[in-house]
Amino acid sequence: MSSMNKPNKPITIKEIARKLRISPSTVSRALNDHPSIGLVTTMRVKKLAEELNYEPNQTAIFFKQRKTFTLGVILPKLSEPFFASAISAIEEVAGEKKFTVLLGQSLDNPERELNIINSFRTHRVDGILMSLGKNTTNLDFIERLRKYEIPIVFFDCVPEGVDDVPKVYCDLSTGIQEAVQAFAERGHKQIALINGPETLKASGERTLSFKKALLDNGLNFDDKYVVYSDLTEESNYQAMEKLRDLADRPSAILAFNDYVTFDIIRYAKEKGIYLGHDIQVISFANYSLWKYMDNPPLASIEQYPAEQGAKAASILLELLDNKDSEEIIQDHIFASKLVYQ
Repeated sequence: MSSMNKPNKPITIKEIARKLRISPSTVSRALNDHPSIGLVTTMRVKKLAEELNYEPNQTAIFFKQRKTFTLGVILPKLSEPFFASAISAIEEVAGEKKFTVLLGQSLDNPERELNIINSFRTHRVDGILMSLGKNTTNLDFIERLRKYEIPIVFFDCVPEGVDDVPKVYCDLSTGIQEAVQAFAERGHKQIALINGPETLKASGERTLSFKKALLDNGLNFDDKYVVYSDLTEESNYQAMEKLRDLADRPSAILAFNDYVTFDIIRYAKEKGIYLGHDIQVISFANYSLWKYMDNPPLASIEQYPAEQGAKAASILLELLDNKDSEEIIQDHIFASKLVYQ
């Protein structure tokens, strides 16, 4: 093979040292602006390094610093607008600290979720940001990650009863209170809630907040107006069928998230129900494109995905900077808020 076809080998610190007749350690210090190396030597080293197209050996640097400068992020679905906003904020915060973000979506499958965690661990990510899938019940991975000194911060969908792991999430009770008040002010008395999976503790808490909001606005609570969905299209349609079969049909619906609301809109069109007249809807999550639609929800409950993502990333980076600290970082809770389209 001719020399023209041979790939160029990366320039090493040793080669720079040989050409300048100084020690490799001096070259290394000069490239890192160490104060023990004189200005003239530093300039000579950097000039030659630039001429030779020298690039630092990142693997060696990572090994020395015990960092790979990567963060793993695990989400239920990357396609959801909520998580798209969160990811953008996470990458911005991580990028400011020269960290790269690796993404994985669990699709609400606990086995897939665990495989992603194990993959991140074997790839030596420095830390993990995670929003739990709705079917996740086994949290043993938290302790395993702790043994490998990989900190984890949960956001949005967070585990219950885990006090020693930082969590960032939104208090939905404030938004629910404002939503029910908005319905009540418009004369609605039969108000329904299409909730998430009944097995989730968060769904139970959402129902309690809904009940309290009704009572605070002088309205009766009837559990027949609370229906549950596993958030699939079929389950959302079934939830609407249950409400439509009631003798006293609801005139207002509070929907679990924007995807549920999309299915409500499609169901209404199929059944000849006029949104905004026959029934009014308020949705969680505040989908950014509602303003471009002909029949958007009356309002949305803002859950601040970008702010949640940015805060979770900042907490994780703080943990990485202070690995030896025994101080427990407190959970950060955002108050949800009703916003009109």
